[in-house]
Amino acid sequence: MSSIPNRTLPPLNPLKAFEAAARHNSLTLAAEELNVSQVAVSRQVRVLEDYMGVTLFRRLNRGIELTREGILLFRGVGQAFQDIEEATKNVSRRGQRNILAIQSYVTFSRGWLIPRLGDFHKAHPRIEVRLSSSPEAADFDTDNLDAAIRGGDGNWPGLHAEKLTDMELIPVCSPSFLAENPLNRVEDLAGVKLLHSMARPKDWSSWLDAVGAQFAPKNRLLFENSSLAYEGALMDLGVAIANRHFVQTQLRAGTLVAPFAQGCRTGESYYLTWPKDEPPSSPLLKFLDWIRIHFAPEELLETKAEQVPDQSDPDVACPSPSGFST
Repeated sequence: MSSIPNRTLPPLNPLKAFEAAARHNSLTLAAEELNVSQVAVSRQVRVLEDYMGVTLFRRLNRGIELTREGILLFRGVGQAFQDIEEATKNVSRRGQRNILAIQSYVTFSRGWLIPRLGDFHKAHPRIEVRLSSSPEAADFDTDNLDAAIRGGDGNWPGLHAEKLTDMELIPVCSPSFLAENPLNRVEDLAGVKLLHSMARPKDWSSWLDAVGAQFAPKNRLLFENSSLAYEGALMDLGVAIANRHFVQTQLRAGTLVAPFAQGCRTGESYYLTWPKDEPPSSPLLKFLDWIRIHFAPEELLETKAEQVPDQSDPDVACPSPSGFST
C-alpha cells in the first residue's frame, strides 16, 4: 500500500468564492468577478465556514470584514491561488497566440521542415515555433498542439487534413559509393548493401516489385528510422530507399544521387492536421499559407539533376506499406 498520505482539502468552489470576497473585501465585487449572484457567493462562504467550524467574515451594515481566522486563511489561500495562476501561465498556451506547436515525424522534420524553418521565422519573427517529433498520431485532447504532420489517406474523423505531398520512393546513395559500385541495372542492387528503415520495413520490397526486380534483397543494414538510413547513405554505407521530397536538397547539392530515375508512389501522403472543432490560431493560419507555397505543384514536379537515366517509366504506383511511420 502507498505511504503517501491523502490530501484533505476543503471544498474548492467555496474556497474560490472566499478568496475572491477576501481579496476584494466585498461580496458584490466577488460576485461580479465570478459571474454569479451576491447571494451565491455568500452561500458558498457559509458552506466553507460550516466545513471549517469558524467564522471567516463579520457581516457589517456596509459590507464585510475578515475575522482573525479569515485573515489567516486568506494569507495561505491567496498565495496558493497566485502560485496556481503562475504555474498555469508557465504551462498553458491560452492567450499566447504567438506560439505555434507542431508535431511531426522525425524524417519529415529533419528532411523537410527544419531546413526551412529559418525561412518561416524570417517571414514571421514574432511566432515561436515549438516542434516535437513522434511516430504516433497526435492526441489533440491531451497534447498541447496546434497541428500535426500525419501520413495516410487523409480520412481521420474530427480532423481537418491539408494534403502536402505524396509519398514517392526512390533509391539514393552517395556519388562515391556509386563510383565504386556501378548500378547500371536494377539487378545490380543485389550485390550491394541496402539500407532499410525498421519503421518502414516494406519500402524496399515495394520499390523492387514496382520496377519488376527478379531478386529479393539479402544484404541489408537496418536503421531505426528513414532519416538515419539517409545518413547512412551519405556515409557511403549503401543504398537507401528514400522519400524523394525529403532528399531533394541532397540531390541538388550532389551529396546524394539517384542511380535509377524510376520512382513509385505508395498511395500514402503527408497531411497537416488540426481539430475540426477548434478554429485554427493566427500562427497556424500563417503557417498554412507558408507551407502551401512550399508544397506548390511546380516544386513537386522538380526532377533530379544528379540522376542517371533509366529505360523505365519514371513514375509508377507501388504497393503501399502497412502502417505509416518514418
